[in-house]
Amino acid sequence: MKLKRCLEGIEIEFLRGDLNADITGVTYDSRLVKRGFLFVALKGCSQDGHDFIANAIENGARAIVAERVGRLADHVFMPDNDAGHDNRADLSVIKVRNSRKVLSAIAVNFYEYPFKDINLIGITGTNGKTTTSYLLESILYHAGANPGVIGTINYRFAGRTVDATVTTPESVDLIRILHEMSKAGVSDVVIEVSSHALDQGRISACPIKVAVFTNLTRDHLDYHGSLENYFKAKTRLFTGEGQYHLSADAGCRSRRYPPVAVINMDDPWGKSLAALTYGSCVTYGLECSCDVRAEQIEQGPDGIRARLVTPYGTVLLESRLIGIFNVYNILASAATAIALGIDIETIAEGISRLEGVPGRMQLIKNSQLLPVVVDYAHTPDALAKVIAAAREIVRGCLITVFGCGGDRDMGKRQEMGYVAGKMSDVVVVTSDNPRTEDPAIIASQIVEGIRQSGMKELDQPLTNESRGFFVDLNRSSAIRMAVNMADQTDLVLIAGKGHETYQIIGNKKYPFDDRKEVLCALEKGLQ
Repeated sequence: MKLKRCLEGIEIEFLRGDLNADITGVTYDSRLVKRGFLFVALKGCSQDGHDFIANAIENGARAIVAERVGRLADHVFMPDNDAGHDNRADLSVIKVRNSRKVLSAIAVNFYEYPFKDINLIGITGTNGKTTTSYLLESILYHAGANPGVIGTINYRFAGRTVDATVTTPESVDLIRILHEMSKAGVSDVVIEVSSHALDQGRISACPIKVAVFTNLTRDHLDYHGSLENYFKAKTRLFTGEGQYHLSADAGCRSRRYPPVAVINMDDPWGKSLAALTYGSCVTYGLECSCDVRAEQIEQGPDGIRARLVTPYGTVLLESRLIGIFNVYNILASAATAIALGIDIETIAEGISRLEGVPGRMQLIKNSQLLPVVVDYAHTPDALAKVIAAAREIVRGCLITVFGCGGDRDMGKRQEMGYVAGKMSDVVVVTSDNPRTEDPAIIASQIVEGIRQSGMKELDQPLTNESRGFFVDLNRSSAIRMAVNMADQTDLVLIAGKGHETYQIIGNKKYPFDDRKEVLCALEKGLQ
């Protein structure tokens, strides 16, 4: 594609080079640059892409888009011989005000508006995004659609699955994936949209048709600074900020428009969000004033039964998911499907067909019939909800194993410790993804909250009267401890990592899967 076409609709502050240059690819990672690529320098939290422009040029970049080009011009266009010829005379340099926003627009141009024939559904919220995306995917399949999903666990469409590196990819990666989905005939794409992605404008070029809000509780305050800023980032999905409508014939930009909003009105932030939206809105919750709600709810170890009440009638729901928090995820998916025009019988059938979600209240089947559940809960609210769900099905002792991630919001560690200590019979504090922090310091902050709950530390094996906590910073050993102290009447809940297949220690990822560790611990116990 010609550079001129890549830059259509972009405000350029400075240009040096040939707009008719052929561009063969677009990236923000200098290591991925190949000959003919356009490299966009992004300023990140820990690194600045402007520092890697020289690497991009060395790897064959044909054009550079950046916010700062002064030093680049001095460095790249110095004469390299007596004749005064530029050493990279074929290189085009474009200065822009905000390279991150520009990257999104360039990606849409380069991949030629891949979402013209696709319904884009964005789901945001602290908890529930992944489960809601799985439920909605199942409903869409049963409705005869060809859905794709871009989410925390993976990106999947047309029988293909790619492990996810982040919840919401950077804009150019997101648009490239949408391009591949479009070529595969995908009709609807469900996107889990993180607050980071919204704050950084990663989906600003994507015309979201339906925006879903699940809930908002404490998380990512290390990035946003306050709950109010965290909420403000979430609102961008619903106000249509930076998004544009595509005309059906030419695939060009025209007027901006707000998406249909699907909002959890039982969440206090949901009420605030509803007041900010100016498009149509479908509300859900357990309150009778909601458009979509559940009544006559029955919960048990085998799942959920309820009546789904909608503006288009009622229908019996059955789901294999457990816990009242999953009732909300079911309602979110049902309300979204209604916004898409799917009938309620099809919605109910799609919900019933979902067997489970990887790493979300996932029961680990084993030969010893020991109840062990792995869940991704890594916030105080999520941990409280999964422990409450586990309480509903456990007959004996509830043993909770968890830690907290390093280099992330430190304030939630004490809160999670208090929740675990108050709601569990036994807690095993361990390491999660410590990253560059000392695991012992992270654990001490968790323990402070556990002590505030009134739970005492234990220094010997459990007895029938024991209630307390242990600390074992080796996650594998901690899981083995919990499994060994439990019997078939107890339940072991391992929280924090869920579907993850790695542990981040320092700046490196090491293979680690809670689910495999459980089975390994049980096998060793039989020996």
